[in-house]
Amino acid sequence: MGHPFYEKLNQLLEERKFDEFVEAQCEGFYAESMGRPSLTPGRYFRLLLIGYFEGIDGERGIAWRAGDSLALRRFLELELSERPPDHSTISRTRRLIEVETHQAVFRWVLELLGEKELLKGKTVGIDATTLEANAAMRSIVRRDTGEGYEEFLRRLAEESGIATPTREQLAKLDRKRAKKGSNDDWVNPHDPEAGITKMKDGRTHLAYKAEHAVDLETGAVVAVTVASGDAGDTETMRDTLPQAGENIAEVACVTNNEEVGERVHPTGPSRSSGGQGLPQ
Repeated sequence: MGHPFYEKLNQLLEERKFDEFVEAQCEGFYAESMGRPSLTPGRYFRLLLIGYFEGIDGERGIAWRAGDSLALRRFLELELSERPPDHSTISRTRRLIEVETHQAVFRWVLELLGEKELLKGKTVGIDATTLEANAAMRSIVRRDTGEGYEEFLRRLAEESGIATPTREQLAKLDRKRAKKGSNDDWVNPHDPEAGITKMKDGRTHLAYKAEHAVDLETGAVVAVTVASGDAGDTETMRDTLPQAGENIAEVACVTNNEEVGERVHPTGPSRSSGGQGLPQ
């Protein structure tokens, strides 16, 4: 059996020809015939919607949930005998499709929210969360010399007069150093945009900062930006707020529905969640 929410959502997507839209957006990323069967754009973006509505932030979790629920299998239009996509297929598809295409689908959803009176755009709230990057701290290197961490410590030890330092001596030398995890000095060559960040549980990892702007009148997410995990709120808000304003204004001005243009704030948000007026 299907879930009423997902049944209604699928009906709405079908009425607005969602599958045709995303297939046109993703046409250039798919080969005619090569390798194992691909994940269709409509099903891929439905999987992302499942992750959002079910509060799942990992591809493994999305794949497991899709395989475990008959309602979600129906939302994905899977036959009972058909296996749901595994996490590696979802991950490969995500890497295949450009960020700009994801943004185009996001704006399509915003336009739909505007038509259904679920977007106002006058007051927004901004919140952020830190996400651990898929990159190891042990792989970081010096920005100036390209040295690995242990290689760098051995050089410092030799310069201080220790010809053949032991691990204990290296650890002691490391403890005495100030700013030993500075992003100005260190970078992971495999993920240079990730920043060395202290997580909420006290651990230090390479991480990103995901920031969301939300319409406070309706709860609709109007913008999402990603920055290095060590970036401060005042720094990242400079990107998130203009992005939110651009998305809201586009819904108000580009739509062919005059009622939507009247309901949605045409110049973007005028107030932040802190209650301070924003420049128009």
